[in-house]
Amino acid sequence: MSALSIFGIGLATAIALLVIVWVIQLFTRDASLVDVVWSASLGVIALEYALAGEAPVAARLLMSVLAIAWSFRLAGYLAMRMKGAPEDSRYAAARASWGHRADLYMLAFFLLQAVIAAVLSIPFLVVAYMDDGPSLFTAALAVVVWFVSVVGEGTADAQLKAFKARSENRGKVCRQGLWYYSRHPNYFFESLHWVSYVVLAIGASWWWATLIGPVLMAVLLLKISGIPTVESKDAADKREGHDEYVRTTNAFIPWPPKD
Repeated sequence: MSALSIFGIGLATAIALLVIVWVIQLFTRDASLVDVVWSASLGVIALEYALAGEAPVAARLLMSVLAIAWSFRLAGYLAMRMKGAPEDSRYAAARASWGHRADLYMLAFFLLQAVIAAVLSIPFLVVAYMDDGPSLFTAALAVVVWFVSVVGEGTADAQLKAFKARSENRGKVCRQGLWYYSRHPNYFFESLHWVSYVVLAIGASWWWATLIGPVLMAVLLLKISGIPTVESKDAADKREGHDEYVRTTNAFIPWPPKD
């Protein structure tokens, strides 16, 4: 099967999964599940590419293991976070502002998410269709980058969860652990994760296409759906010490804070 055909299957998979979530939220009036399923969809797509690809088996196996492990760790964390919680404030606000057209606009938003998932899956596709597998050195380096990024993101998530679990921290900014060095260490490590496939694909004919992963993810988190929503004026007004935290601490790359 050609790379273009399997990419189409990947896109169709993402659309099907997110349309199912859209139907579910018609009854639950809670769109938070889309984050969980979106994350998991990338692991499913990676598996499809690995099964259909023409690269050496070792390359496809490594790519799929890394992608699925990342995908389901993130999906599991998001599922645990939404358990028993009200609808994510982003979706609740969108639903309120869209009024009677909310369901239609939500469908359009979910379809856009499916397209983004398909575009982000391009690095998986490049690896799945490499003519030759990665060298031992590049494979090992890719695993190191993946390990650092996934452990880093998981650590940041756990530290923030532990901070929020303490009642005395309610309404305060987390400045513990990795959050002392970055306002969004989870976003940094999430973007770094996509560099794994850039490294893994070194030597592939379409290697440059893997750059879409880290670049697109960084743009989404820095400019669109990540930091702009978390650091909105309303959020800043609700958290004690926010302005000082912004003044002294890098938004993205972990670095010692300013004096």
